Amino acid sequence: MTNVDRTAEFEAERPRLTGLAAKVLGDRTEAEDVVQQAWLRLERTEAEIDSLPAWLTTVTTRLCLDRLKARSPLLVDDLAEHESGIAEVTAGSHPEDPADHVALADAVGVALHVVLDRLTPSERVAFVLHDSFGFEFATIASVLDTSPAAARKLASRARAKVAQPAPQDALADWEVVDAFMAAAREGDFERLLAMLAPDAVVRADEAAVLAGTPSRIDGRDAVAQFFNGAAHAALAVYVGDRPASAWYDRGEAKVVFDFTLREGRVEQITFRAAPETLAEVVRRRGADRR
Repeated sequence: MTNVDRTAEFEAERPRLTGLAAKVLGDRTEAEDVVQQAWLRLERTEAEIDSLPAWLTTVTTRLCLDRLKARSPLLVDDLAEHESGIAEVTAGSHPEDPADHVALADAVGVALHVVLDRLTPSERVAFVLHDSFGFEFATIASVLDTSPAAARKLASRARAKVAQPAPQDALADWEVVDAFMAAAREGDFERLLAMLAPDAVVRADEAAVLAGTPSRIDGRDAVAQFFNGAAHAALAVYVGDRPASAWYDRGEAKVVFDFTLREGRVEQITFRAAPETLAEVVRRRGADRR
């Protein structure tokens, strides 16, 4: 296969790979970064590849797995931990072509996204690849460097956790805030609606209005529409002891999204840009890629 052929086939696979990575990582921006890393790895490899879709699927998923492990270094699998690395995938290393088994599931709800964050990295990969994308356990096992039986057990254990999500009013405030911002970035309008109280509103202080935010938005539909597909430059922060999000420019917080929550739903979001508020902003490290 020539470099031109590889490039064309990779671009054809890019949407599928991005969708897979976004479901595993819960963040489309990070997913796009992972897929670009897979492309760079493909450019550097000189190995003969029998099935490029299978090769790309494995590399992309292992990159996702490494990021999940880095995101939660204290969370260790019950199985013996294997370093996935990003070793070159050689021809014939997979019993079947994963591209033949892709079947996208419906959009994942808020409660499921929260539960996914509580799974171990390997549980999360096994669950998403099998239940959302229809991969066979033999394929998942090759990605996780384990046995098909162990991969099946990981998915089963994850499924049991997902089947009993925490009730919405029991979610920690930071989980609600982060899930809302993730839905905004991913353009998941239905999930945004589900997270908003019926009488949800947006308000802004004078400094935020001068910075360009709307002064007010009334109603769940209007608020969801405003945030749908937006907030890509927003990062997870604390304002005092409250979990929030903030729009950053050149490394500085410019506008804070201050959340008022009620029974696990977003009741009000206040845009704040007053200097005294911005002085309280502290980044929540490790939360931006959820």
